[in-house]
Amino acid sequence: MVTDPAICARAAGKDRAAFETLMTATKSGLFRFVRRYTGDNEDALDLVQETYTSAWLAIHRYDPARPFDVWLRAIALNKCRDWGRRRTVRRWMRHSVGLDAPEAAHITDDAPDAETLVDDRRRLERLNMALRDLPDTLKAPLLLTTVDGRSQQEAAHILGITTKAVETRIARARQKLAIAVSF
Repeated sequence: MVTDPAICARAAGKDRAAFETLMTATKSGLFRFVRRYTGDNEDALDLVQETYTSAWLAIHRYDPARPFDVWLRAIALNKCRDWGRRRTVRRWMRHSVGLDAPEAAHITDDAPDAETLVDDRRRLERLNMALRDLPDTLKAPLLLTTVDGRSQQEAAHILGITTKAVETRIARARQKLAIAVSF
């Protein structure tokens, strides 16, 4: 986590070098978080780039007294939610248009080819798919605490909910994932 208030203050003043320092310090953790959310490396790279672009454009609204990574994670979470909504629309279009329609050729299929995966890879893929398909209300607290290593209190602050709600949602998410992977 980036805690140097001087760098954060310089970044908030549109100092590009300070912002790049913050990017360097946060990029691997941010990528892990987004990768777990999307289940796909390429989508995660795109969303991380979108997150940093949005952060730079909104840097004047950043309060340097607050942790930069918490602010950045909130932006990333919004980007992930938007991505999930777009993915839902693509799936709906694919099913409603039909596979033979010309429009279907322009809609990408995000499903992995299960025949090429070994047994261990299949189990990991089931877990990634189950994680990706979790409702956002369960997915976000789980990823913030397990992948990002944040406390439940920090996750509650980022999500704007109580610590008890975070605890409950993590438990529910783990139950759903355990069921999905056991099949």
